Amino acid sequence: MLIYALCIFAVAALGGLVLASSVLRGRLAPWAISLLHALLGATGLALLVVVVLQGEAAGRVTAALGLLVLAALGGFYLASIHLQKKVAPKGVVLIHAGVAVTGFLTLLSAVLGI
Repeated sequence: MLIYALCIFAVAALGGLVLASSVLRGRLAPWAISLLHALLGATGLALLVVVVLQGEAAGRVTAALGLLVLAALGGFYLASIHLQKKVAPKGVVLIHAGVAVTGFLTLLSAVLGI
């Protein structure tokens, strides 16, 4: 199940790159990609929660879950700004992306046993 979560987060990250590139150019991000990004992120989180609740997770998986939940909270904040038809602050986008990438790499290290 961890491999599935990792793959889902990787696809979500691709959408995140598109979204971030829009915001960094001062444009509103496309809603369809925003919704897909959120749906994929939520799916990945749900899979991680199941693994952690089953007690089959290493400490790094739990740490990755915590980081990715923080990233999701930042994503909710960014979506609230988007709903107001405003371009999100670039710093918030970069922090959201940084926390998400750190969570992804933490999960990757757990899956690969590094």
